[in-house]
Amino acid sequence: MTAQGQSGARNTKLLVGLAIIAVLAIAGLFAAGLVLSAQPGKRPVPGSPAPDFSMPLYDGYRAGLPETIRLSDLRGNVVVLNFWASWCVECVKETDALEAVWREYRDRGVVVLGVDHLDTEPAARRYLEGFGVTFPNGIDIQQQVSRAYRITGVPETFFIDRQGIVRKTVIQALSRAELAAEIEALLAE
Repeated sequence: MTAQGQSGARNTKLLVGLAIIAVLAIAGLFAAGLVLSAQPGKRPVPGSPAPDFSMPLYDGYRAGLPETIRLSDLRGNVVVLNFWASWCVECVKETDALEAVWREYRDRGVVVLGVDHLDTEPAARRYLEGFGVTFPNGIDIQQQVSRAYRITGVPETFFIDRQGIVRKTVIQALSRAELAAEIEALLAE
């Protein structure tokens, strides 16, 4: 075999090997998503109690809350529970809207609570700083909160009433007007 033929064979083997690695990586990501959405138990639906959880909040993103927050500690408030990630393109579309409703409604018994999903702390902090976020945010260690809520991806938002009942779930980026409408409806009750 000529040197050119050997080089071509090596390149073909390399490309086949890279293709196999890429397919396995994609399959692994897909399988991880299926495992997340196929967790045992029921996904909280409107009218069901919001699963309680404990989550450490990022230092600097506590908004006067303790280092670790329990959802049950927020009972009596309307809670906008938003799952997001720094790598999520759709999350970028709603971050300013979440911050706007937080600033507008925080003195009226509304807590916007961000849950950073499958992220690293440095990337999450850059994201929060870059968007000027001030509402409380925490990291979902070992996906405990994501599993409790059986999220299917990010962004995903749960609207929780003052009694701790899930009232609505939205699996897409929300506008300021959409967020405000849901909040106003829960405050009117």
